[in-house]
Amino acid sequence: MNEKQQTVSLVLGSGGARGLAHIGVIDVLEEQGFKIESISGSSMGALVGGIYATGGLEDYRNWVCALETFDMLRLLDLSFSGSAMFKGEKIINTLRELIGPRNIEDLPISFTAVATELDRGKEVWFSRGPLFDAIRASIAFPTIFSAVDYEGRKLVDGGLTNPIPIAPTLHDITDLTIAVSLSGKGETPQEHPPLPEPSPNRNKYHQMVVEFIDGLQKKNNGKVDDAGFFEIISRSIDVMQNSIARFMLAAYRPDILIEIPKDCCNIYEFDRAAELIEIGRTQTEKAVENYLKQ
Repeated sequence: MNEKQQTVSLVLGSGGARGLAHIGVIDVLEEQGFKIESISGSSMGALVGGIYATGGLEDYRNWVCALETFDMLRLLDLSFSGSAMFKGEKIINTLRELIGPRNIEDLPISFTAVATELDRGKEVWFSRGPLFDAIRASIAFPTIFSAVDYEGRKLVDGGLTNPIPIAPTLHDITDLTIAVSLSGKGETPQEHPPLPEPSPNRNKYHQMVVEFIDGLQKKNNGKVDDAGFFEIISRSIDVMQNSIARFMLAAYRPDILIEIPKDCCNIYEFDRAAELIEIGRTQTEKAVENYLKQ
């Protein structure tokens, strides 16, 4: 525990289901006595960070930890626009009902969600307006969720331009900037605390999600490569985001960097929430311990 409570600007990166590790990160920072006064997030970082800023993280944790693959599939609302497979509105409406409608400027913690303007390839920062509208834009994963129309602009996933958005926190008056990268080196940690035993159905769930999405793609566009349309798209964007994250961290070095191994799960494995939260805890405990030794 810190002798003096230090204030924190927390930066939560993008990376699909790996973003559930952000919950474990926040748990440990609170336990260690850090006071989170500002949050900036892209994609899942915006989702988890925004919900934390409302005070509703425990409700979200309970909800997401109870999700199974069949529940996930029921949250996918088919889009017939031709530009994406799912609308993404059902997920956002579910979260809005769980947490309640909020405006960003009314939150007790300063919050910024980052999205990408598709036509110009530029970042868009949301620091005002309806929270879940901002989150919906930030998580609009290309070809999977429909782009968001906002003031005449098409917005997609913030991780495309800034997967670890430190810049929105640069003018914060806090003691520390703590950033969480979901693009850490491989080899998922197996140290204390032990991770929960994998579900025997995990491979079946994994295959079910991939086959469901690739089946939709076959129906709409014909034959899919043997590697799978969704697998190729998700891995390609993951590689791109990992490269951009390295450049961002070279330009803006946080006081504490917490790295979640990029191989700890696939980007859509939300049925592994409890395990991913524990990984977030483990990595944060190590990072904070190293910081306090300095």
